[in-house]
Amino acid sequence: MSFSRVIPVLLLKGDGLVKTINFKKPTYIGDPINAVKIFNQKEVDELVLLDIEASTKNYEPRYEWIQDIVSESFMPIGYGGGIKNIEQVKKIFDLGVEKIILNTSSQDLDLISKAASIYGSQSIVASIDVKKSLLGKKYCYFKGGKDKIKIGAVEWAKKLVESGVGEIIIQSIDLEGTMKGYDIELTREVSEAVNVPVVASGGAGNINDVEKVLKEGKASAAAAGSIFVYKGKQKGVLINYPTRKELDSISV
Repeated sequence: MSFSRVIPVLLLKGDGLVKTINFKKPTYIGDPINAVKIFNQKEVDELVLLDIEASTKNYEPRYEWIQDIVSESFMPIGYGGGIKNIEQVKKIFDLGVEKIILNTSSQDLDLISKAASIYGSQSIVASIDVKKSLLGKKYCYFKGGKDKIKIGAVEWAKKLVESGVGEIIIQSIDLEGTMKGYDIELTREVSEAVNVPVVASGGAGNINDVEKVLKEGKASAAAAGSIFVYKGKQKGVLINYPTRKELDSISV
C-alpha cells in the first residue's frame, strides 16, 4: 500500500474563504486562517490556496495576506493567483510558499522555464481547467473559466511539462463543486501522457471518489474542496479531513 496525497483546496475571494460550483456563485465559508488552523490540528500534509479573483480582476498576489496565512500553517502550501512574472514568483517563495500554481500565466512558457531553472521543476505547478463543449470536446480554459483556447488537455499538459512544469493539477469545470465524482477519463488521459505527478481536482463527494480517481484515473494525488468544508446532506459548513486510518485504507 502506498501513501496517497489528499489535498484540501481553499478558494480565496476578498478576505474570505469561499466555495464555488462550476466556478460560479461563490458561497462564503469563513475565515481562511481559521480553516488553516483546523487543518493543522487534522495533520493535513499539504494545502492549496487559490485566489480566484486575482487573474480576472488583474491584481497581483496579496503578499501580506498570503504571509499571514502561511505563518499559521504547519504544512507545505501551494499558492496560485495573479502571478505574472519572475519577480512575483520570488516574492511568493520568499514568503515560505512551497509551490507556485500557474493557470492563466501558464500560457507564458518562458516564465515557466525561467522559474523552473531557478527554483526547480518540483516547485512549479500548472493548473489545467477543462470544460466540455456541446459536442463533447474538452477544451482548456483560463481566467477562472472565462477564456477558452482550442487545445486539448493532454496536448497542453505535454507542452507545459516540456517547458519545465513539475506537477499538473487537472480540474473539471463541469464537475467542480458538484460532489458527483472526478472526471476519471480526463485524469487518466493526462496521467498516462506525462511523466510528472498529476493531481485530480473537481467533483469529489467522498473518500471513495478519491480512491477511485487514484486507482482508475491513475492520479498521483487527489485535491478537493467541498468535502473538506461541508458536512452532511444539508452541506453544513464544517472544516474536516479524513483520519489517518481512513487515508491508510485507500487502496491504490
